[in-house]
Amino acid sequence: MAERLQGGRLLRRPQQGYPAATVVEYCSAVLIRLAAIRRRVGTAQKQARPLRFKGPVKDVERDQARGLNIRALLESCADDLPGLRDRALLSTAYDTGLRASELVAIGIEHIIEAIDPEARLLEIPRSKGDPDGEGATAYLSPRSVRAIRAWCKAAHIERGPLFRRVQVRRYKARPAVKGRRIETISGRETWDLRKTLPKPAVPARVEYDVGEGALHPASIGPIYRVIIRRAYDRGALPDLTADDLARLLKGVSAHSTRVGLNQDLFAAGEDLAGIMDALRWKSPRMPLAYNRNLAAESGAVGRLAAKLK
Repeated sequence: MAERLQGGRLLRRPQQGYPAATVVEYCSAVLIRLAAIRRRVGTAQKQARPLRFKGPVKDVERDQARGLNIRALLESCADDLPGLRDRALLSTAYDTGLRASELVAIGIEHIIEAIDPEARLLEIPRSKGDPDGEGATAYLSPRSVRAIRAWCKAAHIERGPLFRRVQVRRYKARPAVKGRRIETISGRETWDLRKTLPKPAVPARVEYDVGEGALHPASIGPIYRVIIRRAYDRGALPDLTADDLARLLKGVSAHSTRVGLNQDLFAAGEDLAGIMDALRWKSPRMPLAYNRNLAAESGAVGRLAAKLK
């Protein structure tokens, strides 16, 4: 672009006796060049692999869950501290459609009561689409509330960041050791009467350390991928092969829950205005883009093809 401008008519004008080009003219030239680049390479963005509640289904209410689905992932999370954290994180991310930076910013004080005594509301002080901090509110289902409560109780979290690092330390089991007879201790060994005392067996154990600070936004995508791999290893995703898993994992990111919720809302028959409000969008461009593949299958041609079977 710089070479184009340097060799272009704008830069040659003073040499030709004409007034120098204005800033507006230079900006216009840059915009024209950028438009040409967009026409050549396109502007399509790579979309995150959607994580839908029941997976790739047409009827979100009646169809059985299949493929990669949130329901199976939640059920496969263990009841230890990392599993409780992951279940609460994944369930909250799906309910709210929050971006990674918004998800890790959740504090205990942001969760408030709702009309439904089993549900909660989540105050969102600031988001990507709200740089001025006007704030927004998202819904937390009873499922997410139960998961959050279990995580907070186990991790002893009463205030501050909701989702935190969990450091895991694993210790191997040690067999029992008989005490040695004193005459078996040679003179070349360090003399210590404790060698004559027996040592009991020590079972394997796991210790957890919950951090004080919030998770980093960049950790959300890797956590999702770990949840998916563990669910597959535990047989929670029976209709996926190893090749399917590898292919799906390449597209999973922190944005996958937001894309999945967007598609489930469209599949459930919600209108565009309601979806934009739920996911805090100012423009219809992104929700429609996220639903592009689903809309093609369930659109006019898809409905006609189903009737012609």
